[in-house]
Amino acid sequence: MSPTPSASGALCVIVATDSQNGIGINNTLPWHLPEDLAHFKRTTSGHPIIMGRKTFDSIGRPLPNRRNIVITRNRDWSHAGVETVSSLQEAAVLVAGADAFIIGGAQIYAESLPLATRLIVTEIAQAFDCDAFFPAIDSKVWRETARETRHAESQGVAQGFDYAFVTYERR
Repeated sequence: MSPTPSASGALCVIVATDSQNGIGINNTLPWHLPEDLAHFKRTTSGHPIIMGRKTFDSIGRPLPNRRNIVITRNRDWSHAGVETVSSLQEAAVLVAGADAFIIGGAQIYAESLPLATRLIVTEIAQAFDCDAFFPAIDSKVWRETARETRHAESQGVAQGFDYAFVTYERR
């Protein structure tokens, strides 16, 4: 039996995707978008965050002002300032009653969609070279409730691109 968020808390997915649902390459972000990082920080600050071990390794440290929970199958893995669990279900039990954010990676995102009540997606209107992807958002399950469109200026040799902060709620 999968735990479900209580009425006083919810599991929310937060992710940035390119136009092909790409989310990363070689365990890094393939784009440089400071506005998205600031949005992520504003949105998740003060809340528990749940991530896979590879995502934690890519960040390299616990994120401040958040309860950091890492899902790993390695029972011997540990890091100061981080709680470890062996499954998404265990993580959901730890954060029951709180608004918590799933922050990656691809496998954790796929497992979390049936439990999530909200998706906060930075949709980048450009394709990047990616080897990790976010599942397609099913419009029969999710409805868009907010969209804020922006434009990133040219960064180095890359051209600028449009992106949007989009919120989806479970139907």
